[in-house]
Amino acid sequence: MTTEPDSRSVIPADRLEAVAAAWHDAGRRVVFTNGVFDLLHAGHLELLQACAGMGDVVLVAINDDASVRRLKGPERPVYPAAERAEILLALRWVDAVTVFEEDTPIEAIRRARPDVLVKGAEYGAGRIVGEEFVAGLGGRVVRHPMRAGHSTTRIVRRMGGGD
Repeated sequence: MTTEPDSRSVIPADRLEAVAAAWHDAGRRVVFTNGVFDLLHAGHLELLQACAGMGDVVLVAINDDASVRRLKGPERPVYPAAERAEILLALRWVDAVTVFEEDTPIEAIRRARPDVLVKGAEYGAGRIVGEEFVAGLGGRVVRHPMRAGHSTTRIVRRMGGGD
């Protein structure tokens, strides 16, 4: 795996720090967002497009399959992490994807040291994982407005799956 700042790929967790450092060294502004990103919907697209307007590199951290099951239940994810990453990388707003095993993305945030951390506005002040860390680096935290009625969990329920 190269540390070239322009690499569009899935970045293994053990390489994330080096790749992100290369982006920073090249003067690139790193925007970080995270989530499951299972069954992409218009709300996801709006969030990712907004991220692209906030910096030079959009890094999306996604939960691995085991952590999704712990967080969402045994029927999720619909798509395995490798496919979710592939789908995200096909979007013009996403520059790189990393997969994390933990229930929160704090280790990925620490490795990436983003300039901007973006989450949906449903997360109130003090509830976004990594916000204190990013603020401590001099970065900013953005709560992006949610698109009403859009949720993967809601879609799965409408399809008759999940609880």
